[in-house]
Formats: sequence, structure tokens, C-alpha cells
Amino acid sequence: MIDVTAAAPRHVLQTVFGFDDFRPHQEAIIRRVVSGQNALVVMPTGGGKSLCYQLPALVREGTGIVVSPLIALMKDQVEALRQLGIRAAYLNSSLTRAERQDVKRQLRAGAIDLLYVAPERAMMASFQRALGQIDPALFAIDEAHCISEWGHDFRPEYLQLAELRRRFPQVPCIAVTATADAPTRQAILERLDLGEDDLFVTGFDRPNIRYTVRPKRKARPQFWRFVQSEHPQGAGIVYCLSRKRVEQTADWLTRKGREAVPYHAGLSDAARQEHQDRFLREDDLIVVATVAFGMGIDKPDVRFVAHLDVPKSLEAYYQETGRAGRDGRPADAWMVYRLSDIVRMRKILQGDSDTRDEHEWTQHHKLNALFGYCETTDCRRRVLLNYFGERMEGARCGNCDNCLDPVDTWDGTVAAQKVLSCVYRTGQRFGAGHVTDVLLGRDTKKIRRFGHNEVSTYGIGADRSKKAWRSVIRQLVAKGLLHVDVTGYGALQLTEACRPVLQGDQDVQLREDPEPVAATQTKKAQREDFSDAPADQALFEALRTRRTELARKQDVPPYVIFHDATLRAMVEHRPDSLDAFRQLSGVGDVKLDRYGAAFLEVIQAHEA
Repeated sequence: MIDVTAAAPRHVLQTVFGFDDFRPHQEAIIRRVVSGQNALVVMPTGGGKSLCYQLPALVREGTGIVVSPLIALMKDQVEALRQLGIRAAYLNSSLTRAERQDVKRQLRAGAIDLLYVAPERAMMASFQRALGQIDPALFAIDEAHCISEWGHDFRPEYLQLAELRRRFPQVPCIAVTATADAPTRQAILERLDLGEDDLFVTGFDRPNIRYTVRPKRKARPQFWRFVQSEHPQGAGIVYCLSRKRVEQTADWLTRKGREAVPYHAGLSDAARQEHQDRFLREDDLIVVATVAFGMGIDKPDVRFVAHLDVPKSLEAYYQETGRAGRDGRPADAWMVYRLSDIVRMRKILQGDSDTRDEHEWTQHHKLNALFGYCETTDCRRRVLLNYFGERMEGARCGNCDNCLDPVDTWDGTVAAQKVLSCVYRTGQRFGAGHVTDVLLGRDTKKIRRFGHNEVSTYGIGADRSKKAWRSVIRQLVAKGLLHVDVTGYGALQLTEACRPVLQGDQDVQLREDPEPVAATQTKKAQREDFSDAPADQALFEALRTRRTELARKQDVPPYVIFHDATLRAMVEHRPDSLDAFRQLSGVGDVKLDRYGAAFLEVIQAHEA
């Protein structure tokens, strides 16, 4: 194990973590915390948040206390730190009584550099007494957005962490998150008694992720076309709203020939743990999950995140899609949606009766922003970054569906007037299906029962298909010209904003829904960032095999030994000595000693 107390941060970065230089903003944050000051760090997933508290904890005297919400996350990060020679441990309910006592003994003896605990344990009187007997190097609060009730993943137990700050005011505190809009950031600062000078917002852009959103027709066949054409191999996460849908989708994928497992709160603890462990250790597994899966997962090589149902906000969408491509290589965020999904999510939000009116209004506003993102014809990355208060340089990102295949728009003013008039003529009491039937002039029992075959708008939409009218209605809801009443049966109602459209004083531009893209039309070849040469591919696979062998012997995920990026550097540079191997990014002193010879042996065998 290592001891770098009082060492220069850059020296620790190079010798322990194996990186030549800091990423943007890391050095300023680290030096601030090392000097004993506080920080709130908002940094995108994969941007290096963890290093911002891990490195100061090594340099400062004492033990760094990391508050983390999930047992799986603690275990994952501790395993990765131990691979670097860092004295790391966690204290949670997964340990036996004897194991917990041993960790506490090591804590009292000053034999732990970083200790991970859940917020509930951090607030236990016995644990705080133990902290009073040692010298904590710092408090790190991971997933800090959980502190704010305005955030997308509020956790009431996180509110108590403010008491920890008050009890140990001399201990520097660093709170980190990848997902926090302006109100959430302000709430975190206030809860933890931090100042504006403590705030570091390093940007939200994930340029390696391609964002694609499609209107939902038949979600599973749409998803299968996507995964077959873009990701016939590789790990992925698929999000569904219900447990039943999770189970069905996992079974369906397995029958189609892709190994998939479900993950949701209805499974036993043992089953959830088994499925998560498999995901961390296997290269090509797909996890189908509710939103309960993935927070803080460090697996770097997730190649896609797919939503078959919409999340509840842009923050939730950003965090969930951010689990793809943590290694910086090309990855996909793919989603399908329809109006009924938005209506169902609004019902879920409205059903939370114990929330305050202001909070409920905020959550509906966030859902509306997500709907607007789905319907936009603008660059998706621009819309996403604008939501978080960040401006994007240039008009187009070149890596979202709207930039790669610009959406056609058309003058939908007359079509909008027909829909709005039909909603009014039918009494603002019916959903999109019935309104569409009236526009098309269908002869249904419902239309005859309510006499809607006699209204002036009956049959005025025969020039368009049912699918086309549903698209128009969906977009009018997204534009705020129609409102969906979720207290009843999803009735469409006019809003004040539609008045100038009905009076002919305002035009309406609508998007043309794209047709499904055939596999032969994908741009996958343009996204490759690794040589297709057979010799390079063969060496890479051989290095992955050696990594898997070493990982299995230690019962750890393969990526905690080396990320794919380091294996690719081995392929590119073909080091022929330990000194040359040490120069690779991600190779520190401890990993050089542990693994250098084993990987050099593989490289030399392929060079022979």
C-alpha cells in the first residue's frame, strides 16, 4: 500500500493514478480542497469527479469520509482504489459484524485513506463519536443532487448531512454531482452552508454520446433495429417504467439472442446483486431496468443507454444517459416516446399527493421541458445544454439525430386550427384517439353516441392519416397550445396560448416525423475510433482475455484492472519494456508492479 501524505497533487496523479495531467478544472478543485476549503463540483459523468476528492484524501492527514447512496457503488469504487494500492474500505450492512468491527479498528488506527459510508450511517451517533476520535481528512458527498428536493432524485436522508457539517466545521467538504440545474445547485449550497465561491460548474457536454429520439410506434422492434445495426455487441442499459415491462423486455431480448437480465425493486436482494455483478464483470450483457439501476455505476464501457419509456425530467434523462460512454469512446443515448407516455408520467407525478403544490408544479415543468426536448427540431445537444444554463458553440453538434439527419418542417397552421377547433367542438372532454377519429370522419359507436358526427369538424381531416394527426396533436401539446387533463381520462383542453392560432394571427411550424432508418443507412462506420486491422483486433482481444483472467482470480470487475482505453494504448504503442509500459495512460506504480509483466507477455507473443 502507498503513503503519499503531503505529496504534491501532480506527483500523486502520475505515480498513483497513472495520468500525465489533470483534466480541465480538476487541479483547481483539488488544490482548493487540499488547502482545507470547501467545494460543490458539478461535472459530467466520466469527467473525473471522484478524483477531486480521492486525491485530496490521500494528500491530507487523516481519513477521507465519502458519503455514497448505494452499497454497490461503494464496493465498486473501493475495489478500484485497492487496485491502485490505496487503503480504501466501506462500512455498510453487507459486512458481517466481525468485518465491521475490523473496519472500525482500522479507522481508529489511521490505517484507512478513504472510507465509504451511507448517509444513514454517517448520521449515527456512534459513527460520529468515532469521527470525533480521529482526524477526518475531508467529507465527500457523492450524488449531491440527492440533497435537494428540487432535484430529480431527492433522498430525505441526505438532508441530515447538514448536521454533519455543523458538527465538524473544521473539516473541508466537497459535494459532487453530474446532474444539477440552477435551483438544485442553489439548494445544495444552502443545505451544506457553502458559498458561491465554492461552486465549480465544469460543463455538461458529453460530446462522445450520440442523442437520438424517435416517436414510439412499436418500441421493441424499433429498439431491435437500433441495437442490431449499431451495437450487435457490447454492454447496454435499457430503461422501462414498470417492473412487468422490464421482465418482458429482458426475456424478449434473450429469446432474440442477446443476453439480458432484469433489474428492479421487486427482485430479491440476491437476484439484484447477482445481475449487477454480472453487468460489471461481463462485456456484452444488457441490463433492462427501472430507474433504480445505475446510479454511480463506474462501468466505463457501456455502449448505449436506451429508454423505451420516458423518464420524468431532463435531469433524470441526462443522468441515465450519462452512464453510457464513460470511457470517452462513441456511445448512444436512444429513446422512443409518445404522448401517452407523457400523460402517464404526469399522472404519476400528480399521484404523489404528499408533495407541496410548488414542488409538484416544478416537477411538471421539468416534464414539459423533457417533452419539448423530444419534439425539438433544433440540435438536441444545444437544447440539453441550454436547460442546464450552458451555451454551446456553433449551431450544430454533428452528433445527434437532428444534426445528422435534419428534420423537415412544414406549415402546420391549418392543421393546428383543425385540431384545436375539433377539441373545442367536442367539448374538451375527449382524448387524442377520439379527436382523431372525429377529424377522420370515422363511424364509431362513441362518435354516434355523443353526436360528434354532426359537428362542423367531423371529417375535415380526411386528407391525413391517423398517425399524422396523432403527430400534430402531440406537437401541439408540446408547444403548450393544448393541455392534457390527467385527473380524468387524458382529455385534451385548449390553453390561452392557442387563441392567436385560432384567430389566424400566429403561424405554427411542425416537424415531419422521420421514417424508421434502415440498418444500411446508419453512420456507424464514421464513428469507429480504433483500427480495423486484424492484427490490432487480435491483440486487443488477447489483452482483454488476459485482463478477464486476472480479474476472475481476484473476483473484481475487469475494468478496475485496466480500462479499455489503456488496452487500446497498449495496442497502439506496443511497449516492449516495463519503462515503456509505465508511460501508458492509466498505469501507475502499483499497477506496473502487479500487471506490467503479464500484459507485456501478451504483447510480445503477438509481436513474435
